Amino acid sequence: MNPDAKSPSRASVRQGPVRSILWVVLALCVARLWLMPLPSSFWADETATAFVVHHGAADPSLAVAPQVPDSIYYALPKTAEKLLGFSEAAYRLPSVLVMLIALWVIAQLGANLIHPAAGWMAVFTCLALQGFNDQAADARPYGLGTCVGVLSLWFLIRWLDRGRWGDAAAFVVMGALLWRVHLIFWPFYLVLAVYPIVRLIRRDTPVRWLQAAGVFLVLGLLLVPVIQDARFIYRQAPQHVIAQMPTLRNLFYSLHLGMIAGFLAGAALLARWRGWLFRGWNISPAALALMLGWWLCQPICLFLFSWITGNSLFVKRYLFLSLPGAAFLATAMVAPFVPDRAWKPVSALVGIGVLGLLGSWNQVWPEHRHSRMREAAQAINGIQDLRASTPILCLSPFVEARVPAWNPDYSPRGFLYAQLDVYPLRGKIYPFPLEISPEVEKYAARLANEILPGSGRFVIYGSEANTLYWRDWFAARTELAGWRTQSLGSFGDLQAIMFETPAPLSGLK
Repeated sequence: MNPDAKSPSRASVRQGPVRSILWVVLALCVARLWLMPLPSSFWADETATAFVVHHGAADPSLAVAPQVPDSIYYALPKTAEKLLGFSEAAYRLPSVLVMLIALWVIAQLGANLIHPAAGWMAVFTCLALQGFNDQAADARPYGLGTCVGVLSLWFLIRWLDRGRWGDAAAFVVMGALLWRVHLIFWPFYLVLAVYPIVRLIRRDTPVRWLQAAGVFLVLGLLLVPVIQDARFIYRQAPQHVIAQMPTLRNLFYSLHLGMIAGFLAGAALLARWRGWLFRGWNISPAALALMLGWWLCQPICLFLFSWITGNSLFVKRYLFLSLPGAAFLATAMVAPFVPDRAWKPVSALVGIGVLGLLGSWNQVWPEHRHSRMREAAQAINGIQDLRASTPILCLSPFVEARVPAWNPDYSPRGFLYAQLDVYPLRGKIYPFPLEISPEVEKYAARLANEILPGSGRFVIYGSEANTLYWRDWFAARTELAGWRTQSLGSFGDLQAIMFETPAPLSGLK
């Protein structure tokens, strides 16, 4: 007889305080990991979000990066700005809301796939992954993608469990939306296909093959327009590559095997200490196939795509959709060791550990990203006696800023300088691309010869590595011999460096 069933009322009383602790720990995790970073500065891609919302997807300067505005996500920050005004927190708040929905669905899926009491553990295991939390405080499509992805799985499981057409219709809607959130989510459709195939083969669903074929045919037809867009954009993939070709080591680390092994070892040690019996894994083959596919499809498919095409798509944020799969597998490692009565206490311990380890307790207000664009702009604009004519050599943060899409006459109001749309600078902007090339050095030499010597002062602003390169490059110019350089402060992965004449011009201090 199950010892937990001897006295349900006593068990309920004992679990009451634990349930309260779970809610308190969850609230603290959400507050610390998701809400407190909301007011911090945007990073580069978030300024692109603001640019699309303010200028529209049809802005001509977005032609250089057609994949950027190609998402239904932008309706969320646009609505948030209408309701709350423009701010970093307002733009990020929709991601918090959709990730809260995702957490609720993850709890339901944990109970369905692993153990009736595993929902809390699945939630806190997801929160143990930094990439999962990054989505909630990010004004980018990834949080919405995770939400739509878990909803599509939830409705798929409900449909296969109950055979109701309402669940099938909801699954089709979510499946049709997922690729419209971000084109990089295409590997997830393999997960959505493998799970029903396993269940149909095992005949543990009231749904029949012909019904399933009809539902997936409708989904496929709804995705045809997206496939056409994706083919057009993927043909331009070399122009948008932002990562080096992945190695097997990169793939290994993307799978979070350390976390999964840690949960297994921790559960085994706890069970040995507490004297809990090993009960074996009681997870269905279909559930195991779903978790493995969710965990592996995104990283493996993007790894293979990168090597087959020569265009690397193996970017950390492009793998976010696979993170709940890793969390579910880690939760499944705990299942054989934890008795029914201990799921909630153990989950509470995991949640407390997550809060302690990921809470960034060395600072009062955690940053979303280590990229303080707002503070850098404030420092530049705060230069004493800054003139409207003071040259600001502003580097684009986007890989698309390269010749011939970029040229010296490129407007600083275009997409490639979206950061200036959010955090404007008061000097005269001279746009620089992200990539260093002979054409750009020729342009820089013209500035060093004709513009900068008479300015008495100028600023270089952009990514740390490139800004330091241009600092050294201009410092070596004979036209600027003897000029002083001064860093305007530490801004995470950004640098702002000011050059001044050894004898400042009249009126300059």
